[in-house]
Amino acid sequence: MPMNHMQPFSLELDFQTGIIRPCNNYIERRLSDMPGMYADHEAEQKALQGGDPVIYQVHQYDVPNENGHLLVVTSTIHAGKIGDEYHMTKGHYHARRDTAEVYVGLQGQGYLLLCTEEGGFESMPVVPGTITYIPPYWAHRTVNVGSEDFIFFGVYPADAGHDYGTIESEGFPMLLVQRDGVPTLVPNPTYGRPA
Repeated sequence: MPMNHMQPFSLELDFQTGIIRPCNNYIERRLSDMPGMYADHEAEQKALQGGDPVIYQVHQYDVPNENGHLLVVTSTIHAGKIGDEYHMTKGHYHARRDTAEVYVGLQGQGYLLLCTEEGGFESMPVVPGTITYIPPYWAHRTVNVGSEDFIFFGVYPADAGHDYGTIESEGFPMLLVQRDGVPTLVPNPTYGRPA
């Protein structure tokens, strides 16, 4: 067997918690890791002073960042809001824009928000059993609109990389907020401008 061949392996996925075992890459994002990403900056500051909540966690099993390999990941977004905007992931493009991703809903209720650099926008609800396909060239962000953890599973090319910076500076065209108790998309007043 050539030296660069990797051995096959299996992982355990807990569908209730989203934990992958073994997990060799764990990421925890607190509100302080997402400065300026929520529209209501006053509510953001209040939440930071109240304890800097954990917004979401990622469990990933890393493989070589090479063409041909696939990364598997689970994300858990905790229920809550900053102002009237639901807890969400930072959102990103892939550094290699020509790579796709697949998500599978495991627990809770969420939305997948997608946008292109040309201004295209889509949103899709995600519940347990929902499979969503994120085509190349689409930025993606997930949002928890329920009252419990929103957990989903993802698969993407190991060499896709992440471009968080574009979203940090430009945002998404639409925000997902609670209006009269219902998740509602509203235009992002700062879209395309530095936060």
